[in-house]
Amino acid sequence: CRLCQRADCDPEVFGQTCRRDGLCIHENCLYHASGLSQRGADREGFYGFLLPDIHQELQRVAQKTCCICQQPGASVTCQVRRCPRNFHFPCGSERGCVSQFFGEFKSFCWQHRPAQRLRAPQQGQTPCVICLEAVAGRPCYDTLVCPVCTSAWFHRRCIQGQALRSALHHLRCPLCQDMRTFQAEMFRLGIKIPDRDAAWEEDGAFDEHYQRHSSCDASLCLCPVGREQSEETGPWRLLLCSSCGSCGTHQRCSAVGEDTSSWECSDCIDTGT
Repeated sequence: CRLCQRADCDPEVFGQTCRRDGLCIHENCLYHASGLSQRGADREGFYGFLLPDIHQELQRVAQKTCCICQQPGASVTCQVRRCPRNFHFPCGSERGCVSQFFGEFKSFCWQHRPAQRLRAPQQGQTPCVICLEAVAGRPCYDTLVCPVCTSAWFHRRCIQGQALRSALHHLRCPLCQDMRTFQAEMFRLGIKIPDRDAAWEEDGAFDEHYQRHSSCDASLCLCPVGREQSEETGPWRLLLCSSCGSCGTHQRCSAVGEDTSSWECSDCIDTGT
């Protein structure tokens, strides 16, 4: 990545890796570069960041030193007035800086980052509700708490992974199921919640669950075209079992009447008796 100078590609940390015309940039490095703004449409450049603007930003930060790794190219600036700290996005994540993924996409150093001021007492050693491993004894950068029920504790990395999978339409507190207040607090604390449907709803992940049975299962199929033939009316009308839906028959293959709208397979009939 030309902004952070790292070849890492973990999407939970860096977002997607954008490549075009010899230019390689991490998505999250783009969003939090203090001198960049989206002046294009969503499909222009990288997520609306125009390539000439990116090159200009690379020139601007070339002489800015990261206060964490001491290397040049620090494109992220703490948003608190008079704070002089600049850092690379991944360096900031490792040091405990917070970069917010909403509104103006503000970033804050470890000294000025937003924190939770909740009175959430623990009873013994509290586990993360996601990975079930122990969390810190109080809310901190790596340990977050649901602000509504104060009973759900989780590691930052765990809730970040959950947020990327559940996304804006489904992310909620794992225990009390609150969505609005929970999401607002996670946004404030630097959790990235993509504005899309959940990962399990995209790319046809569960398409097979919506497929109907589509063949004749009669012991002797009489259709000259084959068991897969299906018509709306006539002798090759395909009826599915009204109980299980996993067996079918052509009207003629099971001697079903023309006006029959319901049929049960032999397995379901035997179960009923």
